[in-house]
Amino acid sequence: MRKQLKVAISLACLLMFIGCSASPVSQQTTKITFLNSKSEIKTQLEEVAKQYNQEHPEVSLEIITAPEGTSAYQKLMSMYGSGSPATMSMLDPGDTQTFLDKAVDLSKEKWIADTIENGLDAVKKNDAVLGFPFAVEGYGLIYNKKVLDKATGGSFDPSSVKSRSSLNSLMAKIQQSGVAPVMLSPMDWSLGSHLLALSYSVQPEGFPEFVKGMQNNSIDLSQNSVMSGWVQTLDLLKDNSINKHSPLDSTYDDGAKALGEGKVGLWFMGNWAWNGIKSNDTANEEYGFLPLPLNDNTNDPNNSKITVGVTKYVFIDSTATTPQQQEEAKKFLNWLVYEKSGQELLVNKVNVIPAFKSIDLVPTDPLSKSIKSYLSSGKTLPFMATLPPDHGAITGASIQSYISGKIDKAELLRQIRIYWKAQQG
Repeated sequence: MRKQLKVAISLACLLMFIGCSASPVSQQTTKITFLNSKSEIKTQLEEVAKQYNQEHPEVSLEIITAPEGTSAYQKLMSMYGSGSPATMSMLDPGDTQTFLDKAVDLSKEKWIADTIENGLDAVKKNDAVLGFPFAVEGYGLIYNKKVLDKATGGSFDPSSVKSRSSLNSLMAKIQQSGVAPVMLSPMDWSLGSHLLALSYSVQPEGFPEFVKGMQNNSIDLSQNSVMSGWVQTLDLLKDNSINKHSPLDSTYDDGAKALGEGKVGLWFMGNWAWNGIKSNDTANEEYGFLPLPLNDNTNDPNNSKITVGVTKYVFIDSTATTPQQQEEAKKFLNWLVYEKSGQELLVNKVNVIPAFKSIDLVPTDPLSKSIKSYLSSGKTLPFMATLPPDHGAITGASIQSYISGKIDKAELLRQIRIYWKAQQG
């Protein structure tokens, strides 16, 4: 009996010891998840998580990338529906608006003061900052310098293009050199969300007032000087495009191939296209951005600017995460901004243009370098990143009809105004 008692006591002690030793292990690691909406950086972000977990063994960071063909917005909606949202979610600015009431207030974070101008506008609500600006992107006319050098008979100077006339002159020289001047890609998101949005960003009364004017009929688009200039610039692009005879048949990949192979001198697109261009460029040519002028006034500062802005925000969920998970998520975001290893991974591995003035690192690709140069010189237009979700598809379809000759200028402007009137209420 005494022997059995000793065994029982020994067993109890052993179980207590196992329980005590196991308990700290289970409490040691805090799991946090990150929903990624940029499938092209899936592998790179997973490397970031691996590095972060090595440096912070008390945390387990997991990257969840939205499946191909499924938007991160849809993925996150389903995650909330099942009661298990990601700790952190990276979304487009427009999509982020839906979730701001579920986001942690980040107003007291150190990086707020280091964010670029207007970088937080899309995630502010009632004086609270509810999102972290993850990536800066920009768009304009991407140029192949070798093609332009040959066309101009010297080293091409990007600052020489500051009016529609000077752009027209450049295109004529490219044509004379035996190369198609430009690729105008027909994707609705490029035509609507980017090309048309350029006209919104330079409206003198400001975009909100411009929309109100269309909705209450106080603005006649046919008499709006910016819109008239925009259509003339659109005409310049479509008339000089390599695909002008079949304007809707080319793809995004066709644009990257044409510019990378030197079949065109210019392509209206953004820095996200770099990998595609690079894969088609066997000679390691130089590239950069040109503005897309909307008038002939060489003194108009907007004619020397390209569109740049924050295109991805990260918010931390406040509804299903613990205070500890929220704290660890904040630490991760700070690591990206202030720790050398975090900065290098963000800029050199993920190839992101950071939204923080405190980060001196510049991505190595030429398009990001070009955007950084425009940023540094203050020559940027706001990225209209919070347009309604269907804006690109609907207005883009109208522009597709125009460049393919199915509708005229008056009908194009009428359809744009009808779109905005439908947004009332």
